[in-house]
Amino acid sequence: MLVVGGSALAQTQKFTMAEAVNGMRTNLAVKNISQFSWAADGKSYIQAVKGGYLITDIKTNKQDTLVSLTTLNRNFSNDKLKTVPPIKFTGTSHGYFNAGDKMSWIEKSGVEWKVKNSVTIDQDAANVKMFGDGQTFAFTAKNNLFVNKNGKTIAVTNESNENIISGQAVHRNEFGIDTGIFPAPNSESIAFYRMDQSMVADYPIIDWSVTPAVNHNIKYPMAGKTSHEVTLGVFNIKNQSTTFLKIEGEKDQYLTAVTWSPDSKYIFVAVLNRGQNHMKMNQYDAATGELVKTLFEETDSKYVEPQHPLTFFPNSNTDFIWQSQRTAYNHLFHYSLEKGLVAQITKGNWLVTDILGFNEKKKEIYFTSTKETPLERHLYKINWANFKMERLDKEGGMHSGVLSSDGNYLYDIYSNANSPRVANIINTGNLKSTNILTSDNPLKNYQRPEIKNVELKADDGTPLYGKIILPTNFDPNKKYPTIVYLYNGPHLQLVTNSFPASGNLWYEYMAQNGYIIFTMDGRGSSNRGMKFEQAVFRNLGTTEMNDQMKGVDYLKSLPYVDAEKMGIHGWSFGGFMTTSFMLRKPDVFKVGVAGGPVIDWSMYEIMYGERYMDTPQENPQGYATANLLDKVQNLKGKLLMIHGAQDDVVVWQHSIKFVKSAVDNGVQLDYFTYPGHPHNVIGKDRVHLMQKITDYFDQYLKK
Repeated sequence: MLVVGGSALAQTQKFTMAEAVNGMRTNLAVKNISQFSWAADGKSYIQAVKGGYLITDIKTNKQDTLVSLTTLNRNFSNDKLKTVPPIKFTGTSHGYFNAGDKMSWIEKSGVEWKVKNSVTIDQDAANVKMFGDGQTFAFTAKNNLFVNKNGKTIAVTNESNENIISGQAVHRNEFGIDTGIFPAPNSESIAFYRMDQSMVADYPIIDWSVTPAVNHNIKYPMAGKTSHEVTLGVFNIKNQSTTFLKIEGEKDQYLTAVTWSPDSKYIFVAVLNRGQNHMKMNQYDAATGELVKTLFEETDSKYVEPQHPLTFFPNSNTDFIWQSQRTAYNHLFHYSLEKGLVAQITKGNWLVTDILGFNEKKKEIYFTSTKETPLERHLYKINWANFKMERLDKEGGMHSGVLSSDGNYLYDIYSNANSPRVANIINTGNLKSTNILTSDNPLKNYQRPEIKNVELKADDGTPLYGKIILPTNFDPNKKYPTIVYLYNGPHLQLVTNSFPASGNLWYEYMAQNGYIIFTMDGRGSSNRGMKFEQAVFRNLGTTEMNDQMKGVDYLKSLPYVDAEKMGIHGWSFGGFMTTSFMLRKPDVFKVGVAGGPVIDWSMYEIMYGERYMDTPQENPQGYATANLLDKVQNLKGKLLMIHGAQDDVVVWQHSIKFVKSAVDNGVQLDYFTYPGHPHNVIGKDRVHLMQKITDYFDQYLKK
């Protein structure tokens, strides 16, 4: 047989398990533009390439090497750099990077780049954050916070009690919190979280890799129990003094959306009660810590969830954007310190997912949203004076953007079911788009399944979006074993128009091996608005199962689905859902695999647990219904439960107690643990995990 250009190979390869699990991060990775950033002038962009950084002029498309590893190493006196570090460029001739145990500043002198200055950082340093001046930086070491200014390290805190932690993210990273360090815009002071968790019960996390095993206690506040206490300090670098904001309220309330005013005089804090149904946006004097005023309040019968800091308008100390879900979808509200609410800027039954920035001259705000469909993200601009809104991109898919500082250009990067990755530069004035990357399809030689989008309706008529992935070499006259993969919990969306269309190469691996895979986002999951998300309030597991049953009914209506051979798999909230199905609706699925499952919500963390369930004391019935420990005797099918032995999110005790309940009730259960792994099993061991799950379905579902 004559093979032209190797086309006989096309679309016949099967994924190895390693490729199905880690391929999109390794040999099947989609080509990308690495470390894209706009140059300070907004007329060119910077990207990392092998051996250095390139700068590209937008108008001429002319590319130059900005800095190379060779140049850096020529001027790096002691330890030579093996790879190019992530450099933050503060101009076309200045930058800094953190590599090894040093913070280094570089500048261009003629054609050469010189290392202007280096500062050695504490070997325990973490959470390193550069200030706006590009010189001062802060970091944490163990539980304390430090600032380095002009090469001199200053201790902001000096706590010997390891349960008092400063400068780190608090409230278990809920409420959009991802840092504990907030430098003032003028770089003269720093606000920081101080968390006292000495009153929280110790929870053991055992390190089994040493003999004898060693216990590491963590502080894990469980629903209805004692929580930690957080305050906000402000450290003045010049006089080395700390003032704490005088924030009134419960000691275990939540402090989030921490924002400095651009003139560095005030700090704004969203103060949320522990019940999470009443938020105050307060303004504090940064110098004295005194409350200036409460700007506004938000309440909700279920919960309020502030997730974003304030975004001040360009060159304004008084006007800002507040993102709020008060109208049932996350939208942008224009506030003024003098006038209060000025206007609701965006409106509609869709939500803003991200603010990208401003074009001050044109009074435009740039953002991403779900306006076209919840399955996609698109880029928009809106005029904050007349509210004229315009979509900036043209193609379907999941778009994200990086706006130049002047707002004249937008880097648009997206993928969809058929496009692995495309990057364009959009002129925000005339909307002319210039392509700078169209990635090849790394899966083009593989046998790919047919994927169909599915739209069902919940019992209240709400649309539910799903995908069915058919076996390769599909024969509509055959009946196939079918696996439902689900999460269906808050803050996650599984079904989007992105690459690969399946959403996961393991699904495709299973399709290559004769399975149908079905996945759907039921009520409770993300990016559909508050009514959709809050439908599960106080009864986690119930509405979600009702919605997933719509998917089951749909699957059973298909002549090629073997209704006697249906399996279910999920991790974390999906593990809770899998176990719930196997016990609360035991006749639906023949086989289940539950990973890292919540078994009893009273053993889950306060912030998340009490938001969706209230406390066990306030909602005993809801906790009892969702508790799976007293339902193990209902198990009819085969259930494999898996847990990471160092899980500090859904602690191991959930599934250990479930095993004990199975033993007490004479119920046989399959169980596996991954020593050394926390909540998710990642890296090469994930291949082992997915092989185990696949083997389990092969053994009990396929036959």
